[in-house]
Amino acid sequence: MLTIKRIKSYEIGLLFRRGEFVGLKEAGVHWIWAPNTLEVVSMRDVWLRHEQLDLIVKSGALAGRATVLDLRDNEKALIWIDGRFDRIVGRGLWVLWDSVRAVQTEVIDVRTLRLEHDELDTLLAMGQVSGLTSMIVPEGFVGLVWIDGVLQEQLSAGRYAYWSDVSRLTLKSIDLREQLLDVSGQELMTSDRVTLRLNVSVSWRVVDVVEALSASVDYKQALYREAQLALRAVVGQRTLDKLLEGKDAVATELSSILRERVVAFGLAIGSLGIRDVILPGDMKVLLNQVVEAKKAAEAAVITRREETAAMRSQANTAKLLEGNATLMRLKELEVLEKVAANSRLEVILGDQSLTEKVTKML
Repeated sequence: MLTIKRIKSYEIGLLFRRGEFVGLKEAGVHWIWAPNTLEVVSMRDVWLRHEQLDLIVKSGALAGRATVLDLRDNEKALIWIDGRFDRIVGRGLWVLWDSVRAVQTEVIDVRTLRLEHDELDTLLAMGQVSGLTSMIVPEGFVGLVWIDGVLQEQLSAGRYAYWSDVSRLTLKSIDLREQLLDVSGQELMTSDRVTLRLNVSVSWRVVDVVEALSASVDYKQALYREAQLALRAVVGQRTLDKLLEGKDAVATELSSILRERVVAFGLAIGSLGIRDVILPGDMKVLLNQVVEAKKAAEAAVITRREETAAMRSQANTAKLLEGNATLMRLKELEVLEKVAANSRLEVILGDQSLTEKVTKML
């Protein structure tokens, strides 16, 4: 039986005899006699896939026509086609035709886990590549890498990639910048059994990443809990009056206590401030009444003090006038001037004192 096969310039033929690979056929017209068969494949598709691929490779017929990759369990290959990154392939036998299209390959030992490459951004731009996990560590953060549950390294700001199908890999970034924690609506009782609510703001940051992650499951929640306990300890030692009068002292003591407690969590306290002290409605009324009474008492004291001062001044003036006739006459003229300011007054001077004459005129 005769079969005629035409192979184009970008194609190649795989010749088989009784199902076993014999060799390659170049471009042209070929007469194929049974029991031979010829399979024509396009080399524009660089990947040669065949059920007898291992036999084709072992025959040596692909030498100079294709790139052969026989990757072990710990190896992966980066593939570029026509100068563009195409894909990453893992263990197994791979054949790529390189006579029609430019093929470049790079074999990497994945036991190093971390992939460092000049074209890393290009590799990751392809999207989620099988077996490759990436992480971007922003400025102000630190990256942590666990391999099989063991912390391996800390990463500064940048972009990183790891082979995730070789070992159990965990990547995490931790914020090292100063953060603000609001402890709001905490109902507390003072030493004189007054219930109130406090709103406190705490600035904090992570100073020891390893300690922060190993000392507690959630270091933010641990900080919140310690702030609550410190608040209860500080407020419970003070009466309401002392608390209201010394909020700065309360904040200072609270900050000191909290700083000591959070060292064990790898944290540091920056600043702490009491934003609000919220009292029950009936307590507000009582305090307003107390303040009003204090202010009224202070006003009364001031009024009495001014009245006393005025009377003392009048007594001193009377003593001066009693012993000085000229000063008395000047005082009389001042009085006369005030009387004449709003009325028509005729004054007749004589031997008698001015006061007596004015009195008679009136």
